[in-house]
Amino acid sequence: MILKSTASCLLLAVCILACTEKKKTAAPNQKRGSEKVDVYIVKTEPYSETIEVPGSIVANEVTEIHPEVSGRVVQLNVREGQFVSRGVVLARIYDGDLQAQLNKLEAQLKIAQVNENRAQQLVNIQGISKQDYDNSVLAVKNIQADMALVKTEISRTIVRAPFSGKMGLKEISPGAYVSPATVIATINQVSALKIDFTVPEKYTGQILNGQIVNFTVEGSPRAYTAKVMARESNITVTNRSLTVRGLVTGSTQGLIPGSFAKVTINFAPRPNTVFIPTQSVIPNIRGKQVLLVTGGKALFSDVETGARDSSRVEILKGLKQGDTILTTGIMTTRPGSKIRINKIVN
Repeated sequence: MILKSTASCLLLAVCILACTEKKKTAAPNQKRGSEKVDVYIVKTEPYSETIEVPGSIVANEVTEIHPEVSGRVVQLNVREGQFVSRGVVLARIYDGDLQAQLNKLEAQLKIAQVNENRAQQLVNIQGISKQDYDNSVLAVKNIQADMALVKTEISRTIVRAPFSGKMGLKEISPGAYVSPATVIATINQVSALKIDFTVPEKYTGQILNGQIVNFTVEGSPRAYTAKVMARESNITVTNRSLTVRGLVTGSTQGLIPGSFAKVTINFAPRPNTVFIPTQSVIPNIRGKQVLLVTGGKALFSDVETGARDSSRVEILKGLKQGDTILTTGIMTTRPGSKIRINKIVN
C-alpha cells in the first residue's frame, strides 16, 4: 500500500510539472503571434533622376592626310602640333616627268594653233576642203585635252590641308617614297569639339536634341557642358545602349580629342515617384517583395524597383501612396502575423 501511494504521488507530480512547462512554453509563442515593428508610410514625391555614363571627346572633324599619287616626297611642310589653314600645302610629290609632258604638249599646241590659223585662211579661199580644216581644229582640241589631263595629274602631286585645324605628328620624312596608302599626318579641327557617350536602353526616350549635359575629364578640375545634337539611329545590340553625340558649349580649354569623360545627365523631374527605405525590399528568386501591413497583419506584396540612392529605392509597381510597409522585423515576421507598430519612421 505504501509503495502504491508513493508511485501515485510521483505520477501526479510529473503531470503537474509537465503542465507547468507547457504553459511556460506557450507564453512566448503567444507573444510571437504579435510582432512589434517599425513601419514606413508610402508617399509620392517629385524626383529628378541623375545618371553618370562614360564618354569620349572627339574633334569636330578629323582625318588622316594621304597623298593621291605614288612618288617621292620632295617637300614636306607639316608643322607638328601647329594650326594650319584650309588649302595650305603640306607636301609635294615629285612631278618632273609630268612637267616635261606638259612642256611638250605646250609646244605641240603652238604648232597646232598655227596650222589651224593657216587652214582657216585656206578654207576661206577654198584652198583646202572643209574636212581638212576640221581636222586642224580637232588637233588643237586634242592637245588641249591632253594638257588638262596632265595639269590634273600635277595638281594631285600637291597635298593640301582639307580644312583648318591642328596638325598631329608627321609619319614620314622628306625623300620618302609614298603611295595613297601612306599616312603623312593627322589633322584635327579643334575649334569646336564634340563628346560621344552611351546611355542605357531604358533612358533613350528621355534623351532629346538640345538637352544640356555636364561632364568632367581626367586631369582637369573644370566642369564642362555640352548640348545634345544627334543620336545614333539604332541601339547597340551587344550592350543595349544608345550612342549620343553632343556639341561642347563654352570654353574647350583643357580638352583633347580622345580624352575619357565622365558625363552627368539630369533628367526631367517625375511628379509622383514612390521611394521606400532600401532595407524594406526583400529579394528572392521570383523577384522582389515588401511586407505590407493590411488589417493589422503582415502580407507579402510583389514590387518592381527602379532608381536607387544611398538609402532608398524607387518602386515602379506594387505600392501606392498611403500603404504601410515594414522597415524592421522583416526577417522574423511571417505572412499573416499580427503587427504592433512601434513607430512610424517617416
